Amino acid sequence: MTRRQLNGSYYEASAHAAPRRPRLSGSVQCDVCVVGGGIAGCSTALHLAENGYRVVLLEEHHVGWGASGRSGGQALAGTAASQVDIEHLLGRQAARRVWDVSVEGLTLIHALIERYRIACDWVSGHMQVAIKPRQDDELRELARVLPEQYDYAHVRYVAAEELHALLATRRYRSALYDSNSGHLHPLNYTLGLAAAAESHGAQIFEDTRAVEFTEGASIEVRTPAGTVRCRYLALCGNAWLGATAPPLIAKIMTVGTCLVATEPLGAQRARQLIANDAAVADMNWVLDYFRLSADHRMLFGGRVTYSGFDPARIAATTRRRMLRVFPQLEAARLEYAWGGYLDITFSRAPHFGRLSANVFFLQGFSGHGIALAGIAGKLLAEALRGQAERFDVFARITHRDFPGGPLLRRPALVLAMLYYRLRDLL
Repeated sequence: MTRRQLNGSYYEASAHAAPRRPRLSGSVQCDVCVVGGGIAGCSTALHLAENGYRVVLLEEHHVGWGASGRSGGQALAGTAASQVDIEHLLGRQAARRVWDVSVEGLTLIHALIERYRIACDWVSGHMQVAIKPRQDDELRELARVLPEQYDYAHVRYVAAEELHALLATRRYRSALYDSNSGHLHPLNYTLGLAAAAESHGAQIFEDTRAVEFTEGASIEVRTPAGTVRCRYLALCGNAWLGATAPPLIAKIMTVGTCLVATEPLGAQRARQLIANDAAVADMNWVLDYFRLSADHRMLFGGRVTYSGFDPARIAATTRRRMLRVFPQLEAARLEYAWGGYLDITFSRAPHFGRLSANVFFLQGFSGHGIALAGIAGKLLAEALRGQAERFDVFARITHRDFPGGPLLRRPALVLAMLYYRLRDLL
C-alpha cells in the first residue's frame, strides 16, 4: 500500500513503499513503550529490540511524519549549540564526550545503512559557509580547534578561490569542509530504521496518539482506543509530544522551517552548482541550507515561519532565498514546497533525561537530529539496560524554561528571532 501524501514533500513523493501499520485497539503488554515514530523513536526501538526487549512503538500519524521525514537531510557532527557553549554548560572533559558521541552518530548511520541495507542515498561531505568576515574568523578557528582539541581530522578550511570553484555562487567567502558529515534521504532512512526494528520483533502502531500515562513500577499508556502496559517508557515525540508530558513543554519551543525542491536539473547542470555534491549550510541564525538530491534536484531550505505551511507562500518566499544564492535557477520550476516543525531548546543543546526512574525522554535536537537522534536512541537503550554513563552526560545539561509562559512565549520568540535576523545583517 502506498503512503499518504504530505504537504508537497519531495521526500514523501520519492519514498520507498512501506506498509500502513495498524491503529492500536485494545490492550497490549511489553517491556518498553516508545512514543514517536521519527529517527529518535525508531532508533530507540531498534536498539532495544536488538537486545531482546519486547517493544511497542506508538506514532500519532505514520512513521517519519514529523521532522525526521521532512528535514533538510543534513547529517552533521556536533550539536546545534557550539562546542564553546557545551563547554560552558558541562566543562571541557564532558563537552569532549558530547562531541565524541555526536561523531559516533555519523558512524552509526553508516553501520545501520550497511547492516539493514537501508537505501537512503547517502552522500559524504558537508560545507559550513561564511557570509560575514566574523563568520570567516569562526571557521578558521574551528579548522584549528577541531583537529587539535577534539582529534577530529575530517575538517579543513576552504578559502574563497577554491570555494567559488565548488559552489556556483559569490554569496560566500569561505567554508569549513567536513568529509565525515553528509546528507541522505531522511524519510527513507527513518522508514529503514522502523523496518529494522520490526525485523527484531518490535511492534509499531500508527494513527495512535499516546494521550497520557500513569507512572509507577508498571506504567500504563493510554491511547484513544487502547492501552499499553509496560515496565519502561521512552518519550521521543519531540515537537509533537505536547500535553502527553506537560513537564517537558516549557523546555522546548516549536518553530517551522520551509523547503522546496526544483525540477530535475540533470547531472551536469546540478554538479555545476555544487561540484563536490556536498550539503551546504550558512552560518546565519536564520540560515539557508541546501543540497542536491539523488535525481539532481536542488533541495533548498531556510526561513522560520510561525503562520503555518501554505505551499504557495513557502514556494514564493523560499524561491527568493534560493535565487539570492543561485540566480541562475531563475527559470527552474519548483515542483515541491513543504514545511514542518522542529523543537529547539533555549540553549540549542539537546535535552535528554528522565521524568522518573523508568520514564526516559529525548528532545530538543534543534535542527541537528539526523545523526544525533539516532545515537540518542542508542544511548537511551543503553541507559534503560543499566549502562547510563553516556546518557547521563547529556542529562547533566541544565535547560532553562522558555520565558513568557504558555501565552507569551511565542511572541517572545518572534521578537528574539527578529533580533537575530537583524544580527545576521551586521
